[in-house]
Amino acid sequence: MRADGAFVSVPEVTPALLSRYDVPGPRYTSYPAVPDWRGAFDHAAWAGHLAVLGTSAAPLALYVHLPFCASRCLYCGCNATVTTRAEVVDRYLTRLYRELDMLANAMGERAHVCEMHWGGGTPNFLTDRQCEQLFARLQDTFGIDARTECSVEADPRLVTREQLRTFRQLGFSRISYGVQDVDEAVQEAIGRVQPVSMVRDMVELARTEGFASLNLDLIYGLPRQTPGSFSRTIETALSMAPDRVACFGYAHVPWMKAHQKRIEESTLPRASERFALFRDAVRRFTNGGYRWIGIDHFARPEDPLSLAADAGRLHRNFMGYTTRSGEHLLGIGTSSISEIDGWFAQNAADLGPWQREIDAHRLPIARGHVMSDDDRQRGTAIAHLMCNAELPFDLFPGDIEPLVDAYEQCAADGLVCFESDRLTVTPLGRFFLRNLAFPLDAYRGAADGTRRFSRAV
Repeated sequence: MRADGAFVSVPEVTPALLSRYDVPGPRYTSYPAVPDWRGAFDHAAWAGHLAVLGTSAAPLALYVHLPFCASRCLYCGCNATVTTRAEVVDRYLTRLYRELDMLANAMGERAHVCEMHWGGGTPNFLTDRQCEQLFARLQDTFGIDARTECSVEADPRLVTREQLRTFRQLGFSRISYGVQDVDEAVQEAIGRVQPVSMVRDMVELARTEGFASLNLDLIYGLPRQTPGSFSRTIETALSMAPDRVACFGYAHVPWMKAHQKRIEESTLPRASERFALFRDAVRRFTNGGYRWIGIDHFARPEDPLSLAADAGRLHRNFMGYTTRSGEHLLGIGTSSISEIDGWFAQNAADLGPWQREIDAHRLPIARGHVMSDDDRQRGTAIAHLMCNAELPFDLFPGDIEPLVDAYEQCAADGLVCFESDRLTVTPLGRFFLRNLAFPLDAYRGAADGTRRFSRAV
């Protein structure tokens, strides 16, 4: 709904147009995308590079990966480990503290953290004692204070009042609940049953305990989803009045996540049905008073994410869309990703290799990439496009004719418009932002590209 109270219309999409753009592609939380990383360096070189964090006044974003879950959700694309034993988590945390010690030695001086996010897995799988100990160790290593925006992901099935109080006492002000879908048939198909009444109670409990912002995560394209069932999920989410909603497309990648093979592909919505689910989500959330942010986020107009979008300060990294433009991003724990002064690095994803590297007193990186000047230029342009739905030509200096030529088909399809100094994305083109980054991607078309990424629409 617009500020004047009028409802927002959502463009129609023809089957031919959808077929043309429904292809695999990166989500562009980085450029190059992780499968395209080419540069290699060892843990010693990475440790040497981390010294920049101790000498730079630039803000640092911190991501802490806590991979443990009590059960396996069949749709999950995260790097998660299923366990019911607290001692398994204790052993992980013990090694995580060793990783922090190595990072502290590499940095030399403490870097100030502007934002910190705990993700997973299920971060609230940890006990209160484990959370308190982890937070204290992070404070010992980094400059974390009242200015640091702390957020945490949580499974509402595990939330307790005492746990929420612990997070608030530690300084967490934002919490994100994984809802995904409220339909019972869909929940059974994905192995995640959680009654709506329980989710609603946990939403109210988070507000009672003083969280400044509450986010709900939904997923479209799940097995057994129908327009009617997902409509009810959206209406249920709207009735809880979250500050933000993330509405992600299900990434069906059974060649990467073996547990997804248990999902019968015949129960997944077809391409046109899947697109219709998201299109309806855009219509319902925008007419419900939310702003459409980037690819798949929705926020209230007064939310900092909306204000950042209005001011051109929206930022995108491996933590998604954020208001804080931390110049550096440091990931800790299994599978976590860092971006430090033009270097990308990812920790070992599996628990075993990660533990062995820690036990050998090595930073547990599995792969990395050093950005070239061309990578930096293209990455800046892609990030601006993904955050602002426009591409100023001065972000791509030199001869722009080849770039204009590359977007001719997109313009003919009504996805973009050419202006004197920039390319702007139309309301129709908003649905295809990932596709619109393809012409900027020098790695596009690399070997096996059709199997490395989820569908872009």
